[in-house]
Amino acid sequence: MGVGGTLEYLSDLVGSSHNRHNKKKQLQTVELKVRMDCDGCERKVKNALSSLSGVKSVEINRKQQKVTVAGYVDANKVLKKAKSTGKKAEIWPYVPYSLVSQPYIAQAYDKKAPSGYVRNVEHTVTTASVTKYEDPYSNMFSDDNPNACSIM
Repeated sequence: MGVGGTLEYLSDLVGSSHNRHNKKKQLQTVELKVRMDCDGCERKVKNALSSLSGVKSVEINRKQQKVTVAGYVDANKVLKKAKSTGKKAEIWPYVPYSLVSQPYIAQAYDKKAPSGYVRNVEHTVTTASVTKYEDPYSNMFSDDNPNACSIM
C-alpha cells in the first residue's frame, strides 16, 4: 500500500466523519396530484416547485392534475412546497390498471382517475374475508373410486 495510499486512506477516514451529515440525494422523479384550474394556478405551482434546490425539471399536465418533478429532491419536501401554494396536493395515487392484481375492487376504482389508471391499493391493508366455494358437482364423483357415482 505505500505511503501515498496510507495517507489517502487516513484522509478518507477523517473526511468521512465530516461528510456523514451531508448525505447525497439521488436523482428521482416525484409525481404529485395538485388541483389546478387555470393558467395562474399552473404558473404558481411551477414557480414554487422550480425554486426548490435540486430541482432539474417541472412538468405539469393540468388535464390530469399531475405534476412531475425531477431532480435531487426529497418527496416530502416537494409535497410540502406544493401545499404551501394553497393548492390541494398529494402524492400521485394512481397506477396503470394492468399493474394492479384486482383493478375492479371498490378501493381501486376512482371516477376521478385518468383513463387507464386506478388507485394504488397494493400497500393498503384490506380486511376482506375469503369464503371457500365448493362446487357441488365435483363432490358427486370420487377420485378414490372412479367407478362409483353418487348420481345413480
